[in-house]
Amino acid sequence: MTIEEKNLNEEQEKGETLENKVKEEAERCDNEDVKTSQKESEEKDEKETFLKELQEQKEKLESEIRNIKDDNTKLNNENNALKDRLERVVSEYDNYRNRTTKEKEAIYDDACEDVLKHMFPVLDNLERAMCVEGCVDDIKKGIEMTIKQFKDSFEKIGVEEISIEEGFDPNFHNAVMHVEDDNYKENSVVEVFQKGYKKGNKVLRYSMVKVAN
Repeated sequence: MTIEEKNLNEEQEKGETLENKVKEEAERCDNEDVKTSQKESEEKDEKETFLKELQEQKEKLESEIRNIKDDNTKLNNENNALKDRLERVVSEYDNYRNRTTKEKEAIYDDACEDVLKHMFPVLDNLERAMCVEGCVDDIKKGIEMTIKQFKDSFEKIGVEEISIEEGFDPNFHNAVMHVEDDNYKENSVVEVFQKGYKKGNKVLRYSMVKVAN
């Protein structure tokens, strides 16, 4: 083999070696490109999944916010309705209170009027008695007639004197004195210091009495 052929063979071998290295480098680059592409694809999928989850969470939050707003609007409407109802009740109660107050005042005035109508004639007779001249018996007789007229007036308005015939009764009598006396039964009313009066079952004034035993 000549030197030229030997050199040619060496050159061919170097060329083949270089070509193999280029091929290997190309394959390595292709593999890296594939890996890079796969990684980018995976990252893209992860990003899309993340964005999808974010969108779902956003939609869920927006739905919850809408529900809260609806509930808030409903509660505000109910609160306003209750407020209006309360204001009406308060207004109606004020009107009722004012009306009943006026009615009570009218009832009281009417009751006083009915009583005074029966008392005026008694006052007239007392004033006339003051102007009468006469003996003690005449004056006494006039007073007795006035007292009778008083009792008649009480009877007309349903007022009656509290009786002591049944003995002491704490529901009608006020015992201011006690005495031990065998001549009287237990709880007998010995003396009346001040007469009591009642209208129906209501005591207008308790009898002030002395009780025996």
